[in-house]
Amino acid sequence: MSDDTCLFCKIVSGSTAAAIVNEDEHTLTFLDHRPLFPGHCLLVPKEHFETLTDLPPASVAPLFQKAQQLSRAVEAAMGAEGTFVAMNNRVSQSVPHLHIHIVPRKRKDGLKGFFWPRTRYKEQAEMVEVAKLIAKNIEQQINSSS
Repeated sequence: MSDDTCLFCKIVSGSTAAAIVNEDEHTLTFLDHRPLFPGHCLLVPKEHFETLTDLPPASVAPLFQKAQQLSRAVEAAMGAEGTFVAMNNRVSQSVPHLHIHIVPRKRKDGLKGFFWPRTRYKEQAEMVEVAKLIAKNIEQQINSSS
């Protein structure tokens, strides 16, 4: 399944050019046209899924196995000390097609951790309550899928 209006679907189909890095049965990897650093790759599933939550469970392993492989390859190819692997779901997602950024990193490369301000919980009780809410939702998801 693809979306005729989606830029990444057009890249997957070959109707829009991109610097292709790798392709397999499930995924396509290409260089970001506005990289944080040279070697910044975008990994996409070939089928159109907008977010990680839309991705079928059977497709999760192939996608993340490829992300793991690309992380090693980008690090080695670019002489990097590590990689930054990231994904946005809707908010800050410039193209509404699931994609994973794999960015080569070096210490003191100018990239400051996460790109947004960090905060703290007001108190330990708030942190515990948030953890409980998330855990409860996971339990509900597990129960509704069985």
